[in-house]
Amino acid sequence: MLKSFKLLFNCNLVLSRSCSGYVSRTRYLMRLREDDEACREALRSGNFLLYHKLAPLLQKTNNGVYKLACLKTSDLEHVLERVGKDKHFVNKSFLLGCTDKREPQFSLEVGDLDRSALEQECRGMFVDLRKAFFMITGPESALVAKGQALLRWHQTNGFCSATGQPTVRNQSGSFRVCHSSGVTYYPKMAPVVIVLVSDGSRCLLARQAMFPPGMYSALSGFCDMGESLEEALHREVAEEVGLEVENLQYSGSQHWPFPQSSFMLACHATVNPDKTQVNIDTAELEDARWFTFEEITEALQKPPRNPKGEPPVFWVPPPYAIANQLIREWANQQQLSRK
Repeated sequence: MLKSFKLLFNCNLVLSRSCSGYVSRTRYLMRLREDDEACREALRSGNFLLYHKLAPLLQKTNNGVYKLACLKTSDLEHVLERVGKDKHFVNKSFLLGCTDKREPQFSLEVGDLDRSALEQECRGMFVDLRKAFFMITGPESALVAKGQALLRWHQTNGFCSATGQPTVRNQSGSFRVCHSSGVTYYPKMAPVVIVLVSDGSRCLLARQAMFPPGMYSALSGFCDMGESLEEALHREVAEEVGLEVENLQYSGSQHWPFPQSSFMLACHATVNPDKTQVNIDTAELEDARWFTFEEITEALQKPPRNPKGEPPVFWVPPPYAIANQLIREWANQQQLSRK
């Protein structure tokens, strides 16, 4: 059983959302998702995130900081016309959400258009999403991740698994339907447990061969059919590093767009300090080892790459990733216990 579970809502949060128009915005979005005509009308005054083969468009500010490019409808139509595309191409966009001012937000894949021409017209550049996470802020990261995930889902669900016939999207992109079988498909996320294991004074991090050089992260794995969160976590730790977890504590959750849109369920876990011998599954991991508080603190304070462009010996995922949150929580707890 989980040792403790954070409250998902509290009175202050509910009151704040009600006063700020949260309910109004939520119902507005619901109408756009369900009403094709309302969604088409919203396209006329929307904000658009562009992706070129799933790489989002970023722009550099005057301060040298990168931000997520967001084009108004009129600006996007002008850009499309300049690169030889009909302005009605905006109708292929997918609804993401809306701003506090109820301005609808959409994602649009422009991978069939000339990349260089688009970058020149938009005064930006298309960047691989993993790299973009190191360049933009947390709120922008969540939005751009959602945009890419929705685009990828539509790209891979164009046909019905029951009949093989093409599926048809609604205007907002909130579902696809096969008119032959009557089956409706909705975008989904796969549940994944991610856990930071500690023996009381050290934490365990691991890396896969596909990770960038020097990067270590918390253990993670997909939940099997029929498993609870607790069962999946116990199994993953046992399978990947040969350790038996004693206590669990829930930390939080996050949508993660890789590999095919995951729902990350983050926890802390402890093992017996007398039973910390790591036995890694080499089919899953390249390495796994215990890190001290001092090593973790240093990794959290330094950038992933040094001025010479060489990767450091050890670094952790970017601040947006929930793995980073787990590592910071552990370091903060260690600091408090030492005081």
